[in-house]
Amino acid sequence: MDDFDLLIIGTGSGNSLLNEQFSSWKVGIIERSVFGGTCLNAGCIPSKMFVLPADRMREAAEATERLNVDIEARGADFAALRDRVFGRIDPIAAGGTLYRQEQPNVTVFLGDARFIGERAVSVDLHDGTNQIVTAKQIVIAAGARPHLPELTGLATTPFHTSDSIMRIEKLPEHLIILGGGFIAAELGHVFSGLGSRVSVIHRGTEMLRHTDREISSRFTAAFAEQVELHLGTNAVSVQQTDEHLELTLQNDAGEQSVLFGDALLVATGRTPNGAQLEVGRTGVELDSNGYIITDSTLLTDAPGVWALGDVRNPWQLKHLANQEARVVGHNLLNPRSPISIDQRVVPHAVFSHPQIGSVGLTEQELQASGQSYVVGSCEYSNVAFGWALEDQTGIAKILIDPANFRILGAHVLGPQAATLMQQLSQAMQFNIPADRLAREQIWCHPALPEVLENALLSAL
Repeated sequence: MDDFDLLIIGTGSGNSLLNEQFSSWKVGIIERSVFGGTCLNAGCIPSKMFVLPADRMREAAEATERLNVDIEARGADFAALRDRVFGRIDPIAAGGTLYRQEQPNVTVFLGDARFIGERAVSVDLHDGTNQIVTAKQIVIAAGARPHLPELTGLATTPFHTSDSIMRIEKLPEHLIILGGGFIAAELGHVFSGLGSRVSVIHRGTEMLRHTDREISSRFTAAFAEQVELHLGTNAVSVQQTDEHLELTLQNDAGEQSVLFGDALLVATGRTPNGAQLEVGRTGVELDSNGYIITDSTLLTDAPGVWALGDVRNPWQLKHLANQEARVVGHNLLNPRSPISIDQRVVPHAVFSHPQIGSVGLTEQELQASGQSYVVGSCEYSNVAFGWALEDQTGIAKILIDPANFRILGAHVLGPQAATLMQQLSQAMQFNIPADRLAREQIWCHPALPEVLENALLSAL
C-alpha cells in the first residue's frame, strides 16, 4: 500500500500547487534545504531587494552627471541592508515549514531524497535517520543548483555562489565574478552599485549571450562603464593566500595574468537536480542537459510521476514554474480532463543596469530559422520621457512577421524594461497584431511606453 496519495519533492512552486482542494489527500512533502525554494531564499526576491538600493546609488551618480542636481551617495550599510532583506524573508520560509507541519493531512520530511524504485523514495533525514516513502502520485519540483566549473584550486579556496553571496558579513573591497549570464549581470550591478570594485571574468566576447545580439552588445558596452570586464578570458586557477585571492587568467591570445581580490562569486550557470535524485530508478528520462522530460501535461515517462520548475525547464523562471504548478495541480485533481502547459510566450528580464526585458525570439534565432521578419526600433532618447531621463543607451526593438504583422519577438534595454515588456507579452499571447497594437489604442504622452509605440510604427 502506498504511504501517500501525493508526494511532492521540493517546496518552491511545488509547494504552491497544494491548495485546499487537496485537503482530503494524504500528502508528503520533502525539502532538503529551506522552504520556499530558490526564488524566495536565494534568487528573485532577495536579489531584487538588493538591486533596488544599487539602482538608487547608480541613479544618484547619474543624476549628478546628467540632470544638474547634486545628490551625495555616501555609501551603503551592507549589514543593515542584508538584515532588512533576510529579516523579512527568513520568517516567511520558517512560517511555511510550520504551516505545512501543522496541516493534519500533510507530513513534512526534511532531508535528501533519492528514488529507489517505481514511485518509491528514500529520504536521508536531517536527524540522521532514513525513511522509505511511496506514493500514488509524485511531483518532482526539486529545482536546480549552482554549477561549479572545473577550476584548479577551487575546491580548496573559499568562494560564493548566488546561494550565499547575499548573506556575507560585509561588502567586499574587490569582488571577482566568474560568468557572463544574468546572475553575473545582476549581482555585478548590486555590488558595484553599493561600492565594491567588481571584476567580471567571462570567456565570451559579450555578456548575456542568450539575449538578442544587439541588446547584448549594447548592454556589454554600458556594463563595462560600471565594472571591469575581462572578456574572451578563462580562469585557469585560483588560490587563497593570507592576504587575498589570486586568480590566474588566460585570454584568447594565450596571454596569462593574475587578478587579486578578496571575494569570489562563481556564477557559471545552474544545473537541474534530477540526476541527484536518481530519477531513472523510477522510470523518468532526462535530456542531454539533465532536465526531466515531460509531455505537455507535465507528466513524465513514468506513470504517476510529474515534474515542474527548474528541474524540467531550462528557462528556470519562477513565473513559468508557477504556471507549471497550476497545470500539474489541475491535472492531479482532474485526471479525466487534463490541460497542457502554454509556453508560447514567456517574458523574462535581467535586473541589472541597464535593465533588460525580452519576450519571444531574438533576431539571430529568426535568421537561423529562415523566418521572414522586419525590425522596428526606437531609442529612448527619441521620446520625450527619454529626454527627461537623458538616457543615451536605451532602446526598444520589435520583430514582426511582414505577412500578418504578428509580433515574433521584442527586446527592451533601459529603465523600466521589465515592466514595458508586459504589454508586448500580452499582445503576443492574445494574438494582437502589431498594426492594431500601435494604432488602435491611445498611448499616454509623454510616458515611457511611447518607446514601444514608436518601435512598432518603425517596424510597420
